[in-house]
Amino acid sequence: MSRSIVRQSKFRHVFGQAGKAEQCYDDIRVSKVTWDSSFCAVNPKFLAVIVEASGGGAFLVLPLSKVGRLDKNHPLVIGHSGPVLDIDWCPHNDNILASCSEDCTAMVWQIPDHTPTRPMSEPIVVLEGHSKRVGIVSWHPTARNILLSAGSDNLIIIWNVGTGEPLIIMEDHPDLIYNVSWNRNGSLFCTTCKDRRLRVCDPRKREVVAERLAPHEGIRPMRAIFTREGNIFTTGFTRMSQRELGLWDPTNFEEPIAVLELDTSNGVLLPYYDPDTNMVYLCGKGDSSIRYFEITDEPPYVHYVSTFSSKEPQRGMGFMPKRGVDVSKCEIARLYKLHERKCEPIMMTVPRKSDLFQDDLYPDTAGPDPAIEPEDWLEGRDEDPILVSLRDGYTPPKSRELKVAKKNVLDSRATPQRSLSSFFFLFFIFSSTFLIFILSSSSRLFCLPNLKATVLSQEKRICDLENKLSKYTNGTV
Repeated sequence: MSRSIVRQSKFRHVFGQAGKAEQCYDDIRVSKVTWDSSFCAVNPKFLAVIVEASGGGAFLVLPLSKVGRLDKNHPLVIGHSGPVLDIDWCPHNDNILASCSEDCTAMVWQIPDHTPTRPMSEPIVVLEGHSKRVGIVSWHPTARNILLSAGSDNLIIIWNVGTGEPLIIMEDHPDLIYNVSWNRNGSLFCTTCKDRRLRVCDPRKREVVAERLAPHEGIRPMRAIFTREGNIFTTGFTRMSQRELGLWDPTNFEEPIAVLELDTSNGVLLPYYDPDTNMVYLCGKGDSSIRYFEITDEPPYVHYVSTFSSKEPQRGMGFMPKRGVDVSKCEIARLYKLHERKCEPIMMTVPRKSDLFQDDLYPDTAGPDPAIEPEDWLEGRDEDPILVSLRDGYTPPKSRELKVAKKNVLDSRATPQRSLSSFFFLFFIFSSTFLIFILSSSSRLFCLPNLKATVLSQEKRICDLENKLSKYTNGTV
């Protein structure tokens, strides 16, 4: 008589539970733009959702403490002149959010703790460097103020948002970039591209250090994320349009660690990964289910755990950082699922063993403090995230202002052009002055009294023009 062997895992009985009606947000007009974005971002303080708006792009920000039906006059964030395509909360400041748009810019916003009374239209910094729409923004996991943006111009730009300056520009992709994912300490990132290649990039060396052609043989979009151990988890399509997932070792792309076919559907699978539990949650656009898997170092390496199903198809999804889950309810993950006009929380929990804090379920997790400054990271230093304990829960700190050196931003953008204009302006002034002087002197046959008067009048004119030039150069005109 044979007995089936059950895999031992503390996450084998994870189950999903939808939030109650009083925990949901209603009357949210989710954006209908055709872009494979999650349209949603969440942190322990706020929920942000890209919404439909006339006359440009907009998204709304809602406190997690205020749920229910959305007021139709709730103020939006409306700084972009084109549809917003992606948003991302800063991991080191719960009040800072980055957005990008079809208007070729990325913007960084300071969201107040209180609900504003009027729409927000002034970002704290505008990042201009792409020539086509910007579809991806992603914060560095450990370095302060480092933001990555990727656009349809096939460029990846890494910014220091504290100065508004681009630090690194990479031009290694020949086609549209589908997604970007940093590794745990931010030393590398991986990308998927329309040319069907999976790349691993070292941004400070400005080079691709590894790549794999067609990790999934289908032509539809792929997604890739780094795992805690440094492997890469991918989702894509087979040649027969079946959805599948894969696990790869970036130091040896010849053969996958694991490949698993799932089903036949058109929706791109968006992976959300929890490094503390090594669980990955797969959400397909247009699906009504969320599948979750555990990644281990034992064959078959990617283990199916369970599926959460609901009636409504999902338009997008937001994944809560681990410090935002409720440990008192044995919640190990929380996702926010967007429907047509609704957003509901999905809590992933495990059966409670006791009333005591379960250290095995909640190892120390990445906290809100950056581990490294941008200058140190740019010079080649790497640091793992600074960890915090969830034993006593997590209380989000009060709003901290992002300090932006706007003077540096203005200098870096305007000074070169202004100095060139000033040169030609100055050349014109003195050329015309000299010509007037010669002509006027010649006409008077160098008569000394007339010549003296001419010199005095021209000196006065030169002084006036120099004063105007000074005001122009200082930006006061």
